[in-house]
Amino acid sequence: MTLIIVAMLVLAYLLIATGHLTGVNKAAIAMFLGTVGWVVYVCWGADFVTAQHAADYREWLGGNVSTSESVKYFIYDCVFLNYVGRAAAIVMFLLATMATVELLNNNGCFDFITEWIRTRNSKRLLWTITIATFILSANLDNLTTATMMLVIMHKILQNSRQRMLVGSAILLAANCGGCFTVIGDPIGLILWGDGAVTASRFSAYLLLPALLAWVIPTILINRELPDRLDTAWSPSPYRGDDTRLNRWQRLVMLFVGIGGLWFIPTFHNITKLAPFLGALCVLSVLWVVNEAFNRKLIDSGLMSSRRIPHALQYGAIQQMLFVMGIMLGMGVVTETGVWADVADWFDTYIHDVWLIGIGAGLLSSIVDSFTIAISNISLYKIGVGDISVNGAYWSIIAYSTAVGGCLLSVGSISGIALMKMEHVKLGWYVKHLTPKVFLGWIVGFIVLWLELNMVNI
Repeated sequence: MTLIIVAMLVLAYLLIATGHLTGVNKAAIAMFLGTVGWVVYVCWGADFVTAQHAADYREWLGGNVSTSESVKYFIYDCVFLNYVGRAAAIVMFLLATMATVELLNNNGCFDFITEWIRTRNSKRLLWTITIATFILSANLDNLTTATMMLVIMHKILQNSRQRMLVGSAILLAANCGGCFTVIGDPIGLILWGDGAVTASRFSAYLLLPALLAWVIPTILINRELPDRLDTAWSPSPYRGDDTRLNRWQRLVMLFVGIGGLWFIPTFHNITKLAPFLGALCVLSVLWVVNEAFNRKLIDSGLMSSRRIPHALQYGAIQQMLFVMGIMLGMGVVTETGVWADVADWFDTYIHDVWLIGIGAGLLSSIVDSFTIAISNISLYKIGVGDISVNGAYWSIIAYSTAVGGCLLSVGSISGIALMKMEHVKLGWYVKHLTPKVFLGWIVGFIVLWLELNMVNI
């Protein structure tokens, strides 16, 4: 049964890696792995429980006779629900941040970005839109930020090739910006929630490498753009349900939304409650402010659309299901003991977290950055040395997979979104972007190595 579960995992890797060719959705593959894997596990649960949880099971029985039913109840109560809780915490956080973004966008709070980048100068437009993306993705979900900025860019630029280049820079800025904070990327959130890293130390290590991994390729992308871009500016941005809020109201909502998300690490440190609870608290306050500001809208249909955030749409649900499926799938593989065997093999024959990080980054570009990152995180439990709290391993994996996923356009969900929106071909991306991203990735990796080794001296 362990071989069957491992075979399912390998097949899932292959299908996720070739999703752009087969057309099979990553979320569907992840959910299949996460559900069927646990069904296989529970059908032969007695063997797995005896091997992995013998002492806990005896204590749980309390002297009663073991039966097949008791094994299943033990798995459900003491094993399965632990992984469901971890996955649900991440999904709830994503739900809260996506809904926050949707409320802000619905009320025109991000129109200030469009005003800020209003230029035909290629250098100014490229840097202003990517700086905004980098900053926002550090505080919001990086996929949501990337998608929002790609939509803004698409409306401005008229030339297809220019959109592909600027869109690729946005993709890189979103993934690099998201990876250096614990709330900007699901992997950072998982590490933070598991107690593997603290928010301040994590950001201190990864800020400079992430900046370099974003800035260096963006400088090279800028050299391929003409001095003047083909732009089209509408007199007033239109969102379908255009806002009636004035500037100060939009600024207040933006401050409540973004400022509230900045406060989440402090909230967690003070209360020790899960970060998603802080994100839901921010969403609830923003929602109240939204209804207070929009209470005078006469059109009842318009007011109805304002009260229901549009974040629960196909793309957002797709990402949440993908995260849930992958985390449940990694959980069932962990419970078979396979990841412990792989970690022992790494310790015996590689014994270098930096080589593991490089391999993880390269695999992220082919398979998927989140899938590879969570696989590497599942290998080890918090221990000593490089895998202690704030150990080098966690920062290496977070950085290497996030930026490594940008080496190919199929390496992240944001990259897939870029391919769909701008019809970017994989061959074009490899020719024009992969060498640039690789250079930035390596430079950032070297800087991270210097930082972590200086700390250990």
